Amino acid sequence: MTCDTTLSQTDLNRSITLLTRLLAIPGISGEEEKVARFVTTQLRQAGVPASAIKTDLAHKRSPIGGQMGNLIVKLPGTGGLNRHPRRMLVGHLDTVPICAGCKPRRRGSRITSVDSSTGLGADNRTGVAVALSTGLHLIRNKLSHPPLTLFFPVQEETGLYGARYLTATMLGKPKLAYNFDGGSSSKLTMGGTGAYRMIIDIQGIATHAGLRPQDGISAITIAGLAIAQLHRGGWLGRVRKQGQLGGWGTSNIGHFNAPGSTNVVSNRAVLHAEVRSHTPRFRKRMLNAFSTAFKDALGRVTNVAGQTGTVNIDVELDYEAFELKKTEPCVKAAEAAIHAVGDKPHHAVVDGGLDANWLYVHGIPTVTMGAGQENPHTVDESLNLYEYCQACRIALHLATGV
Repeated sequence: MTCDTTLSQTDLNRSITLLTRLLAIPGISGEEEKVARFVTTQLRQAGVPASAIKTDLAHKRSPIGGQMGNLIVKLPGTGGLNRHPRRMLVGHLDTVPICAGCKPRRRGSRITSVDSSTGLGADNRTGVAVALSTGLHLIRNKLSHPPLTLFFPVQEETGLYGARYLTATMLGKPKLAYNFDGGSSSKLTMGGTGAYRMIIDIQGIATHAGLRPQDGISAITIAGLAIAQLHRGGWLGRVRKQGQLGGWGTSNIGHFNAPGSTNVVSNRAVLHAEVRSHTPRFRKRMLNAFSTAFKDALGRVTNVAGQTGTVNIDVELDYEAFELKKTEPCVKAAEAAIHAVGDKPHHAVVDGGLDANWLYVHGIPTVTMGAGQENPHTVDESLNLYEYCQACRIALHLATGV
């Protein structure tokens, strides 16, 4: 066996073809089965035994259900490297709904969607393609490599549910992990923010808005007063507070549902919101600000009988914040791989959530790296093929330990 970590143009063209085929497969969150079947077929045709390819039951714990759990492929070390620490390449299987029905086309150094009303799905079929093509290249060329796990999570886009509800013992205890999901191949994302999601359920009293409005309690009015209080206090949008419990973060009320009729005082309003911060203590302070605003609003809306509404705020941890040190082995190996392909690494900590957030909770420090996607989650999404090919080169270095 050899340890050649170069990729010929023929190899790269094969990886691009593989990616194009993946982009054309529908697979929004919860409906990843067709994508997983394609990945499995490619690996089986390359000689990977069925026993090395498994799925877990993450979808059974996910709030959205889904067709399948995470796809996990474990390859033994070869060429005398079987005792080296296991490495892992990650790329989530799902795309957002705007990408359903994508027909990819290559134009020079880019891949875009034929239909201007459809997203491309490079987020994150690029990550899937990088991990899959690396595994296939190792097998077909009989390259020496340490034990390797290819991990394809489901339901990343809806709340990182695949990584969150992962059966971590199935991964084989990887010590070095790399999540391909982003733009520039030289960007090393070493940390991400933490977030809570809230469902705020306001109950009022319904009455006829024309005949007896004074008997009612409008859930919409309560919601409006609470939102106004949050806005005035600087607790919506980008939030920055000074003092002993100071910090910064972001918050948003994403959608608001209060079904009814104009001739009925609204008796229910449900709001979906989030708060994010890299600092857990400040994130809880933001939660308290939301709770205070809605409880204060209750007392400001009463009917003629002196009754008030009620509010219930259901809070769920979306993902916890993390930040890797530059001395972490997976970070240093990623830096070395980027240097090996002629680029300079750029370190970043982002204000979003990644599969790496939950992998860190599972005890697997994970660096997130780019693979060429640009303008994800929009109809203007495209793929930079130079960055994608660089990501394939980097992944090969990481998988072989060279």
